[in-house]
Amino acid sequence: MITASPLPAQQPRPWQRLWREAISDPRELLDLLGLGDYARDLLAEGDTGFAMRVPRGFAARMRYGDVADPLLLQVLPQAAELIEASGFGQDAVGDMAARVAGGVLHKYAGRVLLIATGSCAVNCRYCFRRHFPYAGETAAANRWREAIDCIRDDASIEEVILSGGDPLSLATAKLAELTDSLATVAHIKRLRIHTRLPVVLPERVDAELLAWLRGLRWPVAIVLHANHANEIDGAVADACARLRDAGATLLNQSVLLRGVNDSVDTLANLSSRLFSAGVLPYYLHQLDRVSGAAHFAVDDERARELIAQLRGRVSGYLVPRLVREIAGEAAKTPL
Repeated sequence: MITASPLPAQQPRPWQRLWREAISDPRELLDLLGLGDYARDLLAEGDTGFAMRVPRGFAARMRYGDVADPLLLQVLPQAAELIEASGFGQDAVGDMAARVAGGVLHKYAGRVLLIATGSCAVNCRYCFRRHFPYAGETAAANRWREAIDCIRDDASIEEVILSGGDPLSLATAKLAELTDSLATVAHIKRLRIHTRLPVVLPERVDAELLAWLRGLRWPVAIVLHANHANEIDGAVADACARLRDAGATLLNQSVLLRGVNDSVDTLANLSSRLFSAGVLPYYLHQLDRVSGAAHFAVDDERARELIAQLRGRVSGYLVPRLVREIAGEAAKTPL
């Protein structure tokens, strides 16, 4: 009897290819979701100055035919972005005032933030750095030399935070180049990585990245960014498990967004889904008041009410800290 040969295992597609295949045309995204008829009502007629980028795997988690889908609302350029709002500006959190070297921000005692890159796998419409001058302000310039020298000269810095853009959008070899340089600075004790990539493009958590993480000399905290439980599917949960196995502590920070997660049920479901994936809720940020994002704002009274309701629904360790970042303050401000 002749038996059939087993089919070869399907190889995962490289994350770089999936990145290149991201959707950049808002009308294409709406057509994929059966929402093409809404394009005239929803889309901005003018240039918002902030291009759309959505990985196709993230788009696949959106609900077909739902114009109010919470994932769609986070990424779709809308006409509301062109409406000027009082109190909303281009540098909402005082990044440029905190600049101490090219791509290096020093806001809080004991820790420094590196703008590792300006690239992201997804362009969130509420991004507080949507107007940031990345062209001249990334720490990767000159093979990180200015950034490393700045950190070496300040012995009070114990923690380095990789941000952007999204630091995991860099090739792993580039990340290794950075951390090899950081390893020459004796007073660094911790590394933190702020990233949305494991959520929107979980394929980024590949064997090469995990080997890099395992080889780092410091304890590593990875702060993910998910705003709604529907963002966390099986592939994301698997990516989180791989990151934990590589020794990383996983936290999540969310932004409170009108129409996306401004209900106690939504926040409770998010905390539950995060914890099931091995991620601890960390911060719930009030919206940074950046130009183009005013339509997402939730007032402080409603935000406090939601957190109070959430405390009555879930265990205390599942309640993120409600905070606002205020330029010039010594820490995030609890609300």
